[in-house]
Amino acid sequence: MLETLNKINGVLWGTPSLVLLFGTGVLLTFMLKGLQFRRLLYAFKLGFTKEGQASSNDEGDVSNFKALMTALAATIGNGNIAGVATAITLGGPGAIFWMWIVGLLGMATKYAEALLAMKYRVKNANGEYSSGPMYYVERGLGRKFKWLAVAFAIFGAFAALGIGNSVQSNTIAAVMDTSFGISNWITGIVLAVLAALIIFGGIQRISTVAGFFVPIMAVLYIGGALIILAVNYDQIIPGFETIFYYAFNPVAATGGFVGVVVSEAIKNGVSRGIFSNEAGLGTAALIAGNAKTDHPVKQALVAMTGTFIVTIVVCTMTGLVLIITGFWDTTGGLLSGVPHEANLDGGALTSAAFAHALGTVGEYIVAFSVIFFGFSTIVGWYVYGEKCFEYLVGTKGIMGYRGIYILATGIGAVANLTTVWAFADMANALMMIPNLIALILLSKVVVKDTNEFFENHYKAANKQHKMAS
Repeated sequence: MLETLNKINGVLWGTPSLVLLFGTGVLLTFMLKGLQFRRLLYAFKLGFTKEGQASSNDEGDVSNFKALMTALAATIGNGNIAGVATAITLGGPGAIFWMWIVGLLGMATKYAEALLAMKYRVKNANGEYSSGPMYYVERGLGRKFKWLAVAFAIFGAFAALGIGNSVQSNTIAAVMDTSFGISNWITGIVLAVLAALIIFGGIQRISTVAGFFVPIMAVLYIGGALIILAVNYDQIIPGFETIFYYAFNPVAATGGFVGVVVSEAIKNGVSRGIFSNEAGLGTAALIAGNAKTDHPVKQALVAMTGTFIVTIVVCTMTGLVLIITGFWDTTGGLLSGVPHEANLDGGALTSAAFAHALGTVGEYIVAFSVIFFGFSTIVGWYVYGEKCFEYLVGTKGIMGYRGIYILATGIGAVANLTTVWAFADMANALMMIPNLIALILLSKVVVKDTNEFFENHYKAANKQHKMAS
């Protein structure tokens, strides 16, 4: 099975898909005139200050902040811990550079996804908003593209079982076994039960849990990484130099590292970059439509900040820690004589790097980060899977999907790590392709609505603010 998945991924993540992914990001960045750079500070103001708070008259299910936290709960997961480690061990330190490129271009992509989600969202039979690529494909492109909407929904429902579920429970189980000696099957049962308790509470309970835990988790993990970087401050610049050098040069075999060519750095950087920030997958659109706001552009800007936080901040921290401590090479790498067990991978490798730098405290920081990041991702991605499944069968079939999703949580904990990652990569690509096609076809709509907002709504709001002050 693994061999078959790898062959499929070789095709799905081949040159055409990479061109489509990068091309969409470049196209949107050009058409929006670098919006993700010009309006980044304003986007953060909307997401984290009173300026972005919705009024009682705004339609939606949750606040901008809760929508962002739910998206981050699904995004800041083990792709940032285990995924970065996997990218480096398979593609070398240069993979981090390609994760950055995917992230920076992906900010424009995610902006477009969220804007279209708000513009074309609908109310379901339960009175809640439903949004996503399937809706902006069908309503924005017309019924003749219905097949593309259905394709995304099918792939999205399956992808939720992989990238958002099995991968997370698998990584959590590995760290629980390594750090606390708890068997994988026990972890699987506990995760399945806890997931059920939250999932059956609906979008309101999921967003509330995310709004509470995500900031705490981010501070815990980023804080630990910052301590390591502060103690080893003289290695930060050499660490960046290593990333830039191996982004364009092959890594020779050394120690336990088998050596990789530049194409592997690009492939793993791109695929793990997508896994970590989800830009291009269309997932941002599946939750953005639930936000309360008076204009689609506002929520789109807020959604865009998630990609910056995940890739430029969290993934960079993880990558630098692994490089500075020498743990990108499973037998010591840059720091000769670093004593640690060979053949570690994923979250276990990141945990070992933190433990080497901070002792037991470091190991526990990663352990608890993996647990809470991973679990929040399981819960957050359920919303994505449900929205896709709902599009296919309606609200009446949701209970059945919940059962399958919870079952996958338990099974993922005892599955083979390599197989789980391969399945996740395949599902990601299958979601990405129809979504990117839709974004390209609807790019003029994105530009039109963006220009309208900044030429009218934004200027009027600024004028009113100046008069009030």
